[in-house]
Amino acid sequence: MTQTLFITGGAGFIGSSLIRHLMANSDYHLVNIDKLTYAGNLANLATVQNNPRYHFAHLDIGDRAGLDALFAEHRPIGVIHLAAESHVDRSISSAGEFIMTNIVGTFTLLEAARAYYAGLADAEKANFRFHHVSTDEVFGSLGAEGFFTETTAYDPRSPYSASKASSDQLVRAWHHTYGLPIVVTNCSNNYGPYHFPEKLIPLMILNILAGKALPVYGKGDNVRDWLYVDDHALALQVVFEQGKLGDTYCIGGHNEKTNLEVVHTLCDLMDARFATDAALALAHPHCPAAQGKASRSLITYVADRPGHDHRYAIDASKLADELAWKPQETFDSGIAKTIDWYLTNQDWVKQVQSGDYQQWLEKNYQERK
Repeated sequence: MTQTLFITGGAGFIGSSLIRHLMANSDYHLVNIDKLTYAGNLANLATVQNNPRYHFAHLDIGDRAGLDALFAEHRPIGVIHLAAESHVDRSISSAGEFIMTNIVGTFTLLEAARAYYAGLADAEKANFRFHHVSTDEVFGSLGAEGFFTETTAYDPRSPYSASKASSDQLVRAWHHTYGLPIVVTNCSNNYGPYHFPEKLIPLMILNILAGKALPVYGKGDNVRDWLYVDDHALALQVVFEQGKLGDTYCIGGHNEKTNLEVVHTLCDLMDARFATDAALALAHPHCPAAQGKASRSLITYVADRPGHDHRYAIDASKLADELAWKPQETFDSGIAKTIDWYLTNQDWVKQVQSGDYQQWLEKNYQERK
């Protein structure tokens, strides 16, 4: 009998990677619960949308009645909860959306899951779990040395990280107070295909192609640990299936880079692509490399954002030691795959950037209240 699994936020960057991974590497029936905000894109799931094991539910996680109906209809063995507002810059200018989705939405989902769990038979309860997916940003900022671990104290510095820290603690409280079986994961910065172009790596790739400025905050010396999104998807499956209930697992890519190092790498790799592919210069005439110039010339330093954490780095040894997971991609291999994907999927990029996707969304889901 096929088991059903709920994925919230499955049309987003990490969620869609997880769904594609699970469709290829498991027998689960997947129900993708997504509100389809600006960063949720069903085009991310074009390769699985017609699979009979995949079902899309256009729903806000704050809709309790809708969630109750889905639980009753599909009777899942678990939930992997990724639905969230996730961009720090947007949280600074529009904090309310982050509070409503990340905190109130998670509370509503927890209550729906708790009510469903309470009605299960004992054998079904033994198989159910709620997996909450979070970020390393809840831990605050590191100095030049040290790593975040599962026991690092929380110290969020932005509305986004504060909202995620709140949701993490709600999930743990529902475990300790109500006995809801949960696991929590905190990951480092993800990158890879299908990444919405507001984030650093896709933004830089697309700005290089267009010959636009490459904005770098401050001196560009803020450090992040970069995790290839498909490695993260595998880790999520491993933790959901094998993680110890009530425990937290940190997921990192072992790839610490300053923001400026990342931008320099992207510039140099893009220049190398153009040097060996004449068709790219014809397709992207505004790119500096198409004009015989270096893409690094586009780098522009801008005022640092408020509360910008200096360094994140994950110690993922617990996940490696207990569940035998480790990242398959190095930063070099992952960033090369990422660049190649954006260069060969310009239709997806144009759809996202032009607003065609939002127009399609409004036309096809205008009945949503």
